[in-house]
Amino acid sequence: MRDFGLLDRVVACTKYCADVCPEVNNGSRVIVSDSWTADAQEILRSKPDFVIASVPYQLDAVGEILKAGVRFLGLAPHTLSDVYADVLTIASVMGAYDSGERVIRRMQADIEETSQTCAAASTQPKVFCEEWGKPVIASQPWVAELVHLANGISLGEPGRQIASDEVMRSEPDVLIAAWCGAGDRVPLEKIIEQRGWNDTPAVRAGRVFCISDELLNTPATSLVKGLRAIAWALHPDFFTKPSGIRQMLGPS
Repeated sequence: MRDFGLLDRVVACTKYCADVCPEVNNGSRVIVSDSWTADAQEILRSKPDFVIASVPYQLDAVGEILKAGVRFLGLAPHTLSDVYADVLTIASVMGAYDSGERVIRRMQADIEETSQTCAAASTQPKVFCEEWGKPVIASQPWVAELVHLANGISLGEPGRQIASDEVMRSEPDVLIAAWCGAGDRVPLEKIIEQRGWNDTPAVRAGRVFCISDELLNTPATSLVKGLRAIAWALHPDFFTKPSGIRQMLGPS
């Protein structure tokens, strides 16, 4: 909504939305935990005319919202194309179609600019990016697309569980952890030790990173910053270190 100039219409949102848009944290809006555990009655008490949610969300809660006569839009994006389509859908529902088109064009231009810079790199690192650690789950398809746009090779089937031994055998050059709900607090040293990944090319070279959850797992304009973080991780000579990424140093 901020990108459409309609932030004043937001009466409630999740804490993950607030991570991306801290302007909502001024006490004037209801902040709920997430769309999976959110109390439908808590949402309804904020008297919304329209509720937007992205998977996962509770069907029971959705039922309560619909029974209350409130319009509901449920989104389930997988790819960057889906993200663009969802942005335009939300903009259209809010009567801001032109703004939605501008947001998409700006996203695409920023992504293309970063991708073109990465294309000049002589190396194409193998990258494993995970959205969860217990069990190990590879990041979503749109993240695999971002890795490709950053001139990297994405390992593992996006959005699927993978054995840690399989990751190790693939010999990743770069390891990235962006756990859902963990912000920038993934314990990199601990998981590398527990999984026996110390002898992977990524760890030997000190190319193990945590990227803030909201930059990769929120299907929104924040993905532009996520791409910049990935691009720096893969090609640090081409970029200045951006915010939202933390590196685990390798052996000295």
